[in-house]
Amino acid sequence: MKIICGYLKERIWFLLLLVLCTAMFAFVLFLYDLPVEAAGYGGLLCAAALCVWTCVDFIRYRRKIRLLESLLGRASLLLDQLPEAVGPKETVYHELLQELDRERRDVTSASDAWRRETTDYYTLWVHQIKTPIAAMRLILQEGDTERGAELSAELFRVERYVELVLSYLRLDGASSDYMIREYPLDTILRKAVRRYAPLFIRGKVSVDLRETGMTVLTDEKWLQLVVEQVLSNAVKYSPGGHVTVRSEMDFLLIEDDGVGIAYEDLPRIFERGFTGCNGRADKRSTGIGLYLCRQICRKLGHTITADSEPGKGTRISIGLARPYLEVE
Repeated sequence: MKIICGYLKERIWFLLLLVLCTAMFAFVLFLYDLPVEAAGYGGLLCAAALCVWTCVDFIRYRRKIRLLESLLGRASLLLDQLPEAVGPKETVYHELLQELDRERRDVTSASDAWRRETTDYYTLWVHQIKTPIAAMRLILQEGDTERGAELSAELFRVERYVELVLSYLRLDGASSDYMIREYPLDTILRKAVRRYAPLFIRGKVSVDLRETGMTVLTDEKWLQLVVEQVLSNAVKYSPGGHVTVRSEMDFLLIEDDGVGIAYEDLPRIFERGFTGCNGRADKRSTGIGLYLCRQICRKLGHTITADSEPGKGTRISIGLARPYLEVE
């Protein structure tokens, strides 16, 4: 019905003109005092020809519309797949589309080149900055002092921020090197907690890491990055508190008893660049960490949500149920 209405709307004036011409033809025959049957027969022939032409034209119109509808939503569209232009107007439209397609390709090519150059630059920068970081860590290990422990903790944060920069750039690129297979969840959790042990000790935060016994279909490196980011937030906002890492059915739960999240901030904490009340209090917050966690979880087929109450802590739930994978 939609196609019929569209056809009538597009052809209405032409069809009315044909009907008018047919009526005029019959009227002229009538004025010449020809028998009514002759005038009616001529009009009937014109009407029959009009119906045949309308049917043929409608079939061509419907075929073209369905072909165009089938091309909607495709990831990539080649102009060669479009129906052949009929008439000067459609030819001009095709030429406009070709010009727009050339501009789109130029913009996409320039954007991809810029992204590659940016990723290459920051990748090189990350590898270069690791050298002075490693040198500073060696220097700090020579003297076991309270001041040295503070500097080591800050140096660890620097390393973490450097890694987040690289992860953020690689997330949507071809260099994200996902390796999806089954991994023991407890191994990933132990690595993450062990890595953040100095910050837990420094912040006097106790950790209750409970065995999950789960095997998850994921990428070990990227899932560990998500867990580490959540643990980093738990340490930052739960000084002198307690963190529990446990599982419940197909969910990994990381709970803390820290400052919690304001009710008005909770729906937006996974948005890029959103820092909220806690972030504004902590000037170092960038609003990238939890955004990166959600993007990684989406790519791995996981989910991540947060429940919190101000002054009573936060619980991050990571859904690790095996995603349904379609075979193309």
